[in-house]
Amino acid sequence: MKFHWFLPTSGDGRAITGGGHGLRRAHGRSAATAFRPPTIDYLAQVARAAEQVGFEAVLTPTGTYCEDAWLVTAALTQVTTRLKFLVAFRPGVLSPTLAAQMAATYQRVSGGRLLLNVVTGGEAAEQRRFGDHLGKDERYARTAEFLSIVRGAWDGPFDFTGAYYDVEGATVAERPDPVPELYFGGSSAAAGPVAARHVDVYLTWGEPPSQVAAKLDWMRELAAAEGRTLRFGIRLHVITRDTSKEAWAEAGRLLDQISPEDIASARAVLARSESVGQQRMLALHEGFHGSRDGGRNGGRNGGRVRDLEIHPGLWAGVGLVRGGAGTALVGSHAEVADLVEEYASLGVEEFVLSGYPHLEEAFWFGEGVLPELRRRGLLGAGDPVRLSA
Repeated sequence: MKFHWFLPTSGDGRAITGGGHGLRRAHGRSAATAFRPPTIDYLAQVARAAEQVGFEAVLTPTGTYCEDAWLVTAALTQVTTRLKFLVAFRPGVLSPTLAAQMAATYQRVSGGRLLLNVVTGGEAAEQRRFGDHLGKDERYARTAEFLSIVRGAWDGPFDFTGAYYDVEGATVAERPDPVPELYFGGSSAAAGPVAARHVDVYLTWGEPPSQVAAKLDWMRELAAAEGRTLRFGIRLHVITRDTSKEAWAEAGRLLDQISPEDIASARAVLARSESVGQQRMLALHEGFHGSRDGGRNGGRNGGRVRDLEIHPGLWAGVGLVRGGAGTALVGSHAEVADLVEEYASLGVEEFVLSGYPHLEEAFWFGEGVLPELRRRGLLGAGDPVRLSA
């Protein structure tokens, strides 16, 4: 198994509202709501923490409210030594030949530490900000052509004529070494065949294990039809502590900061998403409204924090006010390790994790759960866990 962390290039804090995929609102002065801007100094702290405790890579988001993933991570290669960077980018907003060149250069200057996360885009308004007016299914068809050219350019010269691109002699100065692995997520009928034909790792958001199992079976069938096999990864948040009580108390603290107005506002925005995966995330907490005291005296079934536990140890509270990955692993280090094992038994090999704040939570997982997985024999002796229990 491989474990990756998240780089909060839209800012960070002790709350799940604000910045990036979260509900955007003013931040107060309390410690609970203080905002940490995504300065290069702070992001370097997160990157070094992830490297120190043994994460393989850090994922960077892409979008209007994030710092540019290519530029930020290129800078962070200079303050880390082993950590890889899973750089998210959108096909269609840059030339595929230029993307191949950028990746090849990145591999040389970083010593081979680039991974690529292909984000086709499920939000039409976001795409239009970048001048992209194609419909969703067309965006996936264009992504397929884009990835064909990127891979072709690495082994170029490569000619290609399609519905969206027409290139002659696409190539790079030197083939990247190693060739960056391609990560990709998408739950729609248009997304599946693209992943099956072109990518190395298929990513899913953290749905309950039964739903994840069905999705992975779907992707295995599509890949088999292409004569390929895929690796599978999952994108989750995590709240892990020495005891289960402490972990759920922290989940409750995060929930306490969310008002019914926050939830209603976020749901109104997220309901307009074209993303099938986003709609699946929304369905996980359908009917929960909460209240100003964290829902203890109102909302669905009283609105307690455990009412959002949709599978043992899997909490849907993050998705109340954030787009994208909306679930978290919550529990003691052993309980979180149990759920990691459950997903691993389905074929999930890579875990892309995050927590609030990202600096502190990297240490909680790295010092608590990774040693527990090693004790269980799930991480080999050569896996890069730097700290002892």
